[in-house]
Amino acid sequence: MLANQPSLFNATRLNMQRLIMLRSVVMVCLSLVIFILRQTSVPLPVLPLSLAIVALGLFSLVAWWRLKHTQQTHQAITQQELLLQLLGDIAALSVLFYFSGGYSNPFIWMYLLPVTVAAVALRAAYAWAVASLSITCYTLLMFYHVPLSHLHLHAHVDGQSAVQLDIHLVGMWIGFVVSSIIVAIFIARIGQNLRDYDKTIAAVREKALESERMLALGTLATSAAHELGTPLATMAVVSKELSQEYASQPELLKQLEILQKQVSRCKEILSSITRNAGQTRAESGHGLPISEFILEAIQRWRDTRPATELLVTMPSSGFDPMILIDRTLTQAILNLLDNAADESPERIVFEADWTEKLLTIQIRDFGRGLSTETKRQLGTPFFTSKNEEGMGLGVYLTQTTLARYDGELSLNNHAEGGVLTSVKLPLAKLKVAQ
Repeated sequence: MLANQPSLFNATRLNMQRLIMLRSVVMVCLSLVIFILRQTSVPLPVLPLSLAIVALGLFSLVAWWRLKHTQQTHQAITQQELLLQLLGDIAALSVLFYFSGGYSNPFIWMYLLPVTVAAVALRAAYAWAVASLSITCYTLLMFYHVPLSHLHLHAHVDGQSAVQLDIHLVGMWIGFVVSSIIVAIFIARIGQNLRDYDKTIAAVREKALESERMLALGTLATSAAHELGTPLATMAVVSKELSQEYASQPELLKQLEILQKQVSRCKEILSSITRNAGQTRAESGHGLPISEFILEAIQRWRDTRPATELLVTMPSSGFDPMILIDRTLTQAILNLLDNAADESPERIVFEADWTEKLLTIQIRDFGRGLSTETKRQLGTPFFTSKNEEGMGLGVYLTQTTLARYDGELSLNNHAEGGVLTSVKLPLAKLKVAQ
C-alpha cells in the first residue's frame, strides 16, 4: 500500500507546481524593475537581462510540459527533475546579476530562493549541492561582473522639495518586500504540502494496521467456526431426538423449537464465516427492495430474541429502492439490535427511513445509557461494557462493515434515558444498476 503512495500524493509534483508560480513572481518583479529603471535613464544592458528572464520562462514551460506529460502517463515527477530546474534558476540569475552590478545588485538575495526550495523539498545531498552552487556563484560575482553605478533617483514631495533616493537602497527595500511576500505565500505552502504528506502517510499506515487486525480476527473466526461445527451438529441431533421423545408435552416442545432455531442460526453464522468475502458478495448480487432487506433482518433477529418487544417504524410511501444484499450489513444491524436488547430486554425501538441517496436507521434502548469512559472507548476491539458476557467486537465489526460503504455509526445518550444508536448509510455503493 505504501509503495503506491507516490501516485496518490506526489509531493514533488506539487513542489514543482509551486516552483513555477514562484518563478513567475520573480520574473514579473525583475521585468518591472528593469522597465522602471529604463524609464529613469539608468544605463542597463537590456538584451542580456531580458535573455536571462526569457530563460527562466523557458524553464517554466519545460516544467509545465513535464507536469502534463507525467499526469497523462501516470508517472511521478522525480527529485532529480526538480533539482535541474533549481540549477537552471541559479544559472539564469547568475547571468542577470553579472550584467547588473554583480554582488552589489540589491536583488542578489534571490539566490536564497532556490536554496530555500531545495532545503524544504529535496533530500539533503541535493539541497547542499544547490546551496554550494549558489555560494560559488555569489563569490565569483564579487570579482567578475559588469559594474552598475549607484545613481540616484529624484523624487518630489508636495511638488516642492526634491529627495534623492539611492537606487541600491531602493532595490534593497523592494527586495525585502518581495522576499517577505514570497516566503509568506510559497514557502509556507511547501511546508503545508509536507505536513499534508505526513498526514496521508499516517492515514495509510493506520489503514494497513486496521487491515492486519481484521485479518487476524478473520483467522480466529475461521478457526472457531471449524471447531464449533461438531458440537453444534451434536446439539441439533439431540434436540431433534428430544422433540420426538416429548411430542406429548407442548410447553417443552416450544422450548425445544426455540433451541433448534438458535442452533440453526449458529450453524448459518458459522457457514457464512467460512465462505470467502468475494463469494459472499457474488451470492448477494441479486437485488432486494430496501424495505424487504430491513424486514428480513428484523425477523431474523426476532426469531432469536422473542422475549424482547421490538417497535418498528418504517416509511409508508411507495418509494422502495433496490439494493444489493450483503450479509455483513445484515449482521451489523443484528449486532446493534443485540446490544440494545442487552441493555433493555423488555423493549427497544427501531426506526428506518430512506431517500434516494441515504438510509437512516435509529435504534433506541431504555437502559442505563453510556458513561463517559464507555463512550470514549466504544468501538475499540475487545472493549465491552457487559462485564464478562461480551467479547467487545460487535460495535467494532459494525463500524468496519459500515466504513466499507462510507457509512457512519454514532451512539449517544437519549434525552429521556437510554442510548440512541444512529446509522447513516449512503446507498451509492448498494444500489442495483438500472
